Order: sequence, then structure tokens, then C-alpha cells
Amino acid sequence: MTIDSLLNEYRRHFPANGDHGEELIRHAFAFAKNAHKDQKRKSGEEYFSHVFETAKQLARWRLDAASIAAGLLHDSIEDCGITRETLEKEFGEETAALVDGVTKLGALKYREEDANIESLRKMILAISKDLRVVFVKLADRLHNMKTLSFIPPAKQRRIALETNEIYAPIADRLGMQSVAGELEDLAFPYIHPEAYQWLKNNVRESYDERQRYLKKIEPIVREHLRKAGVTPVSIDYRAKRFFSLYKKLLRYDMNLEQIYDLIAMRIIVSTIDECYLVLGAIHQLWPPMPGKIKDYIALPKPNGYQSLHTTVFCVDNRPTEFQIRTQEMHEHAENGSAAHWFYESKKHSDKERSRAIADSKEVIWVQQLKEWQNQFPGSQEFIEALKVDFFSDRVFVLTPKGKVIDLPTGATPVDFAYKVHTDVGDTCVGAKVNNKIVPLDFQLQSGDIVQILTQKGKHPSEDWMRFVKTNEAKKKIKASVHKKEPRARKTEYRIVTAKRIGAVKDILAIFARNKIVISNLRTIDEQSPFPVVKVTADVATKERAEEITLKIRKVEGVREVGYKII
Repeated sequence: MTIDSLLNEYRRHFPANGDHGEELIRHAFAFAKNAHKDQKRKSGEEYFSHVFETAKQLARWRLDAASIAAGLLHDSIEDCGITRETLEKEFGEETAALVDGVTKLGALKYREEDANIESLRKMILAISKDLRVVFVKLADRLHNMKTLSFIPPAKQRRIALETNEIYAPIADRLGMQSVAGELEDLAFPYIHPEAYQWLKNNVRESYDERQRYLKKIEPIVREHLRKAGVTPVSIDYRAKRFFSLYKKLLRYDMNLEQIYDLIAMRIIVSTIDECYLVLGAIHQLWPPMPGKIKDYIALPKPNGYQSLHTTVFCVDNRPTEFQIRTQEMHEHAENGSAAHWFYESKKHSDKERSRAIADSKEVIWVQQLKEWQNQFPGSQEFIEALKVDFFSDRVFVLTPKGKVIDLPTGATPVDFAYKVHTDVGDTCVGAKVNNKIVPLDFQLQSGDIVQILTQKGKHPSEDWMRFVKTNEAKKKIKASVHKKEPRARKTEYRIVTAKRIGAVKDILAIFARNKIVISNLRTIDEQSPFPVVKVTADVATKERAEEITLKIRKVEGVREVGYKII
């Protein structure tokens, strides 16, 4: 827990270049150590150990000096009574703004039923303003989760739920899959203690056995790649994380034999061309399992993840997964947007870097979240939008031009249409999926190519509310239905006719021949020689009402006809 160990990690990625980064980190280290000198954690450790570990994690993620300084200082406003103005004076506007952003996120206290919507909004706004605020918060949460056992059980569950439902999904959407997986695994024993214990008792032997199997086939893979002219940067084994495994086992009746990627072989190479050469070489060795080849290089996930995945019938005809990617793809898979920040910081000056980050797809995604916030001003609606549209499992479908559209599982062509544009949704009359006409309540699958058929002047059907999944579509359908023209006007006719058999039938025939719907019919004074027939029909205009009146007067026995439009 020394300044040298922190600076050594920083120097690995930012050699001395005159940016005063080391000086800033040294100052923040000394300031934070003094601010927290009399504080202890629940574990009995010095409180400073927490902010130090937070900063060290940020350095491992290759974040810049301002981010590392913010990691050291992130609890100084909340826990030490130090003002933002003081931080700005000591460390500059950039670092002070990051610390202030993390402090605002600290106000978030997630509850299963009563989430604090204002704090969630602060979180979304903070992400939009500067992604480094989120990196600091994720590093903070990662260390807190590692020491969760020292706090009361009720608080453990709340923090674990918050981690699993808010912070892990955000890390995943920022492409930080390794961080997301670690957060989920750390939360798992507190959210599902019995399931966690079952996995611990049943999976360890399977992990060890499968790792021995991969070690056995590794020399075969290396030799075949050598013959193909490929020298891998590295080959290692990726064990499936506990919580991810648990979610998958739920779909397979907890049968471990059905899980082919419990441990996958990961091959890192130098170029994209080599990725495909390796894929071909693996398929020459062992036949691929149908439907289990995934090309995330040609078609990256929305969070930027790129890799080739294939499951083959390997030695002893055993299904085995291989993951093939370049070093840069691997960095992005592990650290996502944090890696992106590092690459941009190396390529640009501070001002240029900020512009490059602002243009990145991660921030475009964040801006979409901000739009959701504006669309759903009611607290409960916004919470539901986050739960359904953001945190649920996703499907990735394509427009005819190849643009990836990210939707929740179970989404329909109508959800897709509104995701493309409000006008496309409003005027939707049909859809083609993979060049075949499908009903509008058809559930889309990842990889589908979706084309929306539209008709000018068409309006949404209220019936769509039965099957759409996204809150965005529901809100826009409601808005359009409410804007429709007011209810069509009707005409009530009062007809006096001589009492005779078939008189009412002849009057009704007039409406039928003119294709007019009757909504109400009643006869008054039936015992009178001149009963009154009252008819309410779908006749909206005076001209049409007059036209029908003239025709009714020609019916035998009709003595008088009057009407009023209602």
C-alpha cells in the first residue's frame, strides 16, 4: 500500500511524458492518507486501504492520472467533509468534477421495490458527462464487494442486489465483461446462497476435469497452428463464471453435461486475418457443431465485443468451445470502454481525446439512456424502462442495410419499428423477417434481418399494446392512440310508421343496403296504431343523414321521419 506500487502500475501504461501525472497522483495519495487517517473499515483495516485499492484498480485498467487521483479522493467529500471547492483548488477542475460525480452516484441506494429515481438520474447524467466517473464507481464497488462479508446481512443483500441489477449490467454494456462477471460472482452468494453452495459443491470437479482435458489437446492445437503458419500470442483457458453458469444451468434443468463452454480454450493472435486462419485450422482438425459458430468480428455486439466463437466435436468426440480474437479485441473484452479510453488517450491530446471519446459508440449509447430519461418523466415509468429495456437479456437484429438493433428478448417487429423511428412505428402495416412475411406479434431472434412495411396515413392499433415489449413502443403507441380523431358522430332517427307486419324490417333494410352500422334500435308505443321507431346509426354528416331520411320516407306506411346528429 505504497505510493511506489501505485506509480509503478501507472508507469506501465503512461511512461513519463511531461503531463505531470505522477505529481498529481502523489499529491492525491498524501491528501487522501491524511484525510482518512483516523478512519477504520468494518473489517478493522485502515479506511485508506479502500481508496488505495480503488485507485490501483483504475491504474490496472489503464486510466489516466486524473482518474487515479479521483479514485484516491472519491470518498473525501462524503466521509471527510472536504468541499468540492477545496478539491478544485488542490487538484484542478478535472479531478474535482470526477470526485463530485462519484459522490453523487454514492447517493444511489437501490431498493427492490422503491428505487431512488433521482439518484438513478444522477447516475445517467454522470455517465453522459464523463465515463470516467463510472470507471471510478465500478472500481469502488469492486473492492467493496470483496469486503462485503464484514457488514450486516440485510445490508449485504441490498448492496449485492444493487451490484447485480445496476452496476454489473452497466459494466457489461460498456464492454467491461470481465468486470461485469466478477461483480455478478461477488454478489451471487448473497443473493442466491443455496444455489451458490450447490454450485461450489458440484462444479469444482467438473472444472478441474475439463481443464485437464484442454491441457491434453493444447499441444495438438499448437502443432496444427504451426503447420498453418500461425504463431499465437497466447493460448489459455477461460472458465465460465459461476453466476453466468448458474443462469445457463437454469435453462438446462441444472444438467452440467449440457454445458459445453464450462471451460473454453481462448486463442489470442496478432491480426484479424489470423483469427480466420485459426478458425479454419480448428475446423480442419475437428468438425464444428451446427449452429455454434458465432462471428462477432464481422458483426460485433453493441457493446463493441469482438471475437470468433466455435464449438467443435473435439478429441473423443467431446463438444469443446474455442474463442479466437486479437490482443486489442481481448483488451476490449476485458476492460471495454476503459481500454478504449486508454487507446484514445495515447492517440490524442487532452482536448482531442475528449472529442474522440464524445464521438464513441459508448457515449452514443449513454445519450440514448438520457433520452429515455426525458421520455419517461414519471419515476415509476423510468424505473420500468431501465428494468425492461436496459437490464433484461437482449436480442440483436439487423436492418436490411446491416445496422444492428439492440432489443429485449421477446421483442416484436413493432418494437423494432419504433426503435428505428417513431414514424416507421406509427405507419407500420406489416413486417418481413429474413425475407418472409410474419405477423406483427412475431418474436424476433438474434441475427434476424427485419424489414418494416409501412403505409402513409396509417395509425397504430391499440391492440399492439398486447404484445410489444419495450416501454419506448408502449409510450409511443399510447401517445398516437390518444391523438386520434374524436369518436365518429352518430345520427338518431325518430320514425313514425303505420302498424304493419314487416315495417321495421323494411326500415332496417335501408341502412343495410347503404352499409350503415346500427348501434341501437327500440320501438315506442308498440300497441299504438302508429308506433315510433328510434334508430341510432353510424351517420356522421348532415348530408348523409338527409339522404337516408329521404329513403326512409319512401318505405310503405312511414308517416314522419326526424333526426338529430349526436
